[in-house]
Amino acid sequence: MKEMNERMNKPILLFDGVCNMCNSLVQFVIKHDKKEIFYFASLQSEAGKLLLERVGLAHIDMDTFVYVDHSRAFIKSSAALRVFRDLGGWWRLLYIGIIVPRVIRDGIYEQVAKRRYKWFGKKEECMLPTPQQRKRFLESTEDVTQSFEK
Repeated sequence: MKEMNERMNKPILLFDGVCNMCNSLVQFVIKHDKKEIFYFASLQSEAGKLLLERVGLAHIDMDTFVYVDHSRAFIKSSAALRVFRDLGGWWRLLYIGIIVPRVIRDGIYEQVAKRRYKWFGKKEECMLPTPQQRKRFLESTEDVTQSFEK
């Protein structure tokens, strides 16, 4: 129960679980998230689909990155910039990119998203977290349901 309460107060990152670039970015966040504030779920997972539904993004394409914090959702470049902000340290300086108009930021984001499989490849299945990482991944709809009931 304590773990569920912690999830309510920490951001959740939803990512394309079969995209090599997206998986590398998740590994980057895990490595630099010294305070372990982020939780993760793939967009393809049942937990990811339910979470998208809960925040009103059930219609969203798999070509985006979603940052959910306290039932508020941010997508594309806004999501990525919030991750840098919350990683703290020097990474926080990258949040200055928020001053660039969203239409420009998201335009660049969309161009990379369109080409990510071509440039970085694609897996047949979603990544499997290591045993140490597993506690930070939402894997079932029960994980999401319990997190949002509090």
